[in-house]
Amino acid sequence: MQNLPLFSPNPDDDFLDTGELPPEDEPSHYTVSELATYIRLKFEMDRQLSGVWVEGEVSNLTRAASGHLYFTIKDANAQLKCVMWKGNVARLQHFPEHGDQVIVLGNVGSYEQRSEYQLVVQVIQMAGLGDLNQQLELLKAKLSAEGLFDETRKRPLPFFPRRIGVVTSPTTAAFQDVLKVLSRRFPVAEIILSPTMVQGEQAPLQIIAALDRINRRDDIDVILLVRGGGSLEDLWCFNDERVVRAVAASRWPIVTGVGHEIDFTLVDFASDRRAPTPSAAAEMITPEIESLRYSVEVLQERAHNAMQNHLDELRDDLSAYERSLRHLSPYVRIQNYRQRVDDLTMRLQRGMVGNLTSARQRLTTQEAALRANSPLAILSRGYAIVTRAGDGKRLTNAQDAAPGVDVVIQLDKGSLRAAVKSRELGD
Repeated sequence: MQNLPLFSPNPDDDFLDTGELPPEDEPSHYTVSELATYIRLKFEMDRQLSGVWVEGEVSNLTRAASGHLYFTIKDANAQLKCVMWKGNVARLQHFPEHGDQVIVLGNVGSYEQRSEYQLVVQVIQMAGLGDLNQQLELLKAKLSAEGLFDETRKRPLPFFPRRIGVVTSPTTAAFQDVLKVLSRRFPVAEIILSPTMVQGEQAPLQIIAALDRINRRDDIDVILLVRGGGSLEDLWCFNDERVVRAVAASRWPIVTGVGHEIDFTLVDFASDRRAPTPSAAAEMITPEIESLRYSVEVLQERAHNAMQNHLDELRDDLSAYERSLRHLSPYVRIQNYRQRVDDLTMRLQRGMVGNLTSARQRLTTQEAALRANSPLAILSRGYAIVTRAGDGKRLTNAQDAAPGVDVVIQLDKGSLRAAVKSRELGD
């Protein structure tokens, strides 16, 4: 579809009114779908038709199997078809009925299949609640200007609350939900109930008195201010200025769990923490005991390992110091010296034995050589040594022994004594 205007700003120039043919650069006609789409886009782009509040009487109310809500709101002169998608229907605090006077918030749009315009509704309020909302916004602005809602005023919640103050009605489901959560998650905590009404004209003063009773105690760690869901009127006591100021002035940290997730009251802004439901408020202030047990076991294991590693390091250091001290100890030194003396003695003994052995071997060798070279050795082969008997001179020349001289003949075995009878002189 071309993005061209269907109508001229001046009705006199509009070709649809005059029957004149359009210029050549404009389409001669549009399909029904194109025209319906163009009208839908016009609705969507008009800011005046987005986020509008409309008051009227409910009629033709139908809830489809899909969960969507279809109805009409009307007054004496006109009516407007409405649709509310199931996601918003699920968040309704009051389901409208035929004949209810309501104020709805939504965006005007077009349903192309039937070329009908309708209001896509996001919020439905019973008529008369507009004044309450206006009062609520004015009071919120006033208290915010005083600083009662400042984030800097918010206090941290205790990690292990020993005593928990609960301000609510003991007969409500909200209180039972809180008890179930606390007994499951953190049964060691003591619960101190300060009962009060949580709805009606007397509720604000009773809530203030219940908070005062808790704040006068010295053993409270945190306070829960809780109530189940309800309409704006049902929860109005939690928007009371006196109650909001009492919450802001609490001695102990306060967690509010008022209504359902979509419900907001002024005490939620004045408290230290806001939880979407009473059960969520109880969970917010308590640790999971099983998670704590696991964390403790992990920490114990880490501590044991750290201590064991530290002890191992100390043992290693001690062993190193012991080794150093051994080297410095006089006893160890004496033992080392003794060992050295023993080693030297053994080396000396081995050296002496070796030297003696070598000397014996050399002596034996020399004895053998001497025997081999001894003159006496040739006697065994039949030779003899002749000496003069008078002076023992060994005779090697016949000239040295005159006839008649006594001589001694040395044989291999024994000796003979003889006298020279004659001699033959050699050259």
